[in-house]
Amino acid sequence: MLHIRTILHPTDFSAHSDFAFQLACSLAKDHNARVLVLHVVERPVLAYPGVMTPPPPPPPSAEQHQALLEKLQQIKPRGPAIPVEYLLEEGYPATAILQVAQERQCDVIAMGTHGRTGLTRLLMGSVAEQVVRNASCPVLTAKTPQHPASSSAEHGPTAVGQRADATK
Repeated sequence: MLHIRTILHPTDFSAHSDFAFQLACSLAKDHNARVLVLHVVERPVLAYPGVMTPPPPPPPSAEQHQALLEKLQQIKPRGPAIPVEYLLEEGYPATAILQVAQERQCDVIAMGTHGRTGLTRLLMGSVAEQVVRNASCPVLTAKTPQHPASSSAEHGPTAVGQRADATK
């Protein structure tokens, strides 16, 4: 049986990450585990051979670092019984996630995925995919379930140019 004591939850503050955090908390509650909430501040690397590029931006100021830490600490489990630790790292997200998971001996990584495909995925890459491929522990990836938008059938038909909530 898999003994889960430490769950790493990397976040980019998106809805996908929020959903994965709730799953991580549910898993933590079931296994009496702690959750490490990690945000990685990515420093862009601009390197093109033979092309002069501007220097990379400076690291976050102390004020920016504090603001990110406060934003990170707003991510709280619904139940107070789940121990949570907040981590703020700097670097390339997939590398930092894998390093923290290894250093903290995480039993599971629970992270959101944006579900990008095609050219967007090719250009932007997939942090989740790189973590899944290279992690030494199991990785739970979660895409936020899509809730159907409220249909016009609920409000009755509308004429072209008329708002569904218009009253006369």
